[in-house]
Amino acid sequence: MQSSSRSAAIFGILIALGLGALGVLLKQAIVEYKLLDRSVTVKGLAENEYPADIVIWPIQFTAANNNLDELYKQLEAQNNQVVNFLAEQNIDPKEITLAAPTITDKLAQQYGGNQPVELRYTASQTITVYSNDIDKVRGAMPQLTELGKMGIIFSQNNYDAQVEYIFSRLNDVKPKMIEESTTNARSVAEKFATDSQSRLGKIKKATQGQFSINNRDKNTPYIKQVRVVSTIEYYLAD
Repeated sequence: MQSSSRSAAIFGILIALGLGALGVLLKQAIVEYKLLDRSVTVKGLAENEYPADIVIWPIQFTAANNNLDELYKQLEAQNNQVVNFLAEQNIDPKEITLAAPTITDKLAQQYGGNQPVELRYTASQTITVYSNDIDKVRGAMPQLTELGKMGIIFSQNNYDAQVEYIFSRLNDVKPKMIEESTTNARSVAEKFATDSQSRLGKIKKATQGQFSINNRDKNTPYIKQVRVVSTIEYYLAD
């Protein structure tokens, strides 16, 4: 009976020691889990300027006449003048596109009344230059005033006549810019880790923002500002 009591006591002590050890292990696991869960999220910016590599130059002009047949002849003559001008500027004919003219009959647009119309028909014509030679096209633009002196009326302020510059080499610069934004993000994270007396660990999660392409400013639309922001979460350790 005494031996049985001693065995029970020893068994109880062993259980208590086992539970104590288990508690220590669980506590250590919880601490390690919390340490593993510590992290910092930072953003890294990459922003560079690149020249546009495509220019779209719509040359839009208008004409008016009371005789429709004469109006078409007038447009044809002006078309030839513009195309010859572009050839003199060494612009490849393959880069030139002529759209169909838009004709408006003012008399047909009148609703009620028979007010006299000074010039019944008006026409709008657009010749578009699509080129990769930005400098050559930009050099030709100011020379267009010479045709204006010859009687061609250009529509410079219309929305459809605005010059457009395009940067199409985004895929070429993406890898370098992503690397740059990631490097900048890590620098910020390392500074945070140092200030918090921690060590920077591995990347926990990373997301890449959308690339944006904008004009550098309104006066230099042929210079593009490319921008991307990467968001990265790093583990922290003591």
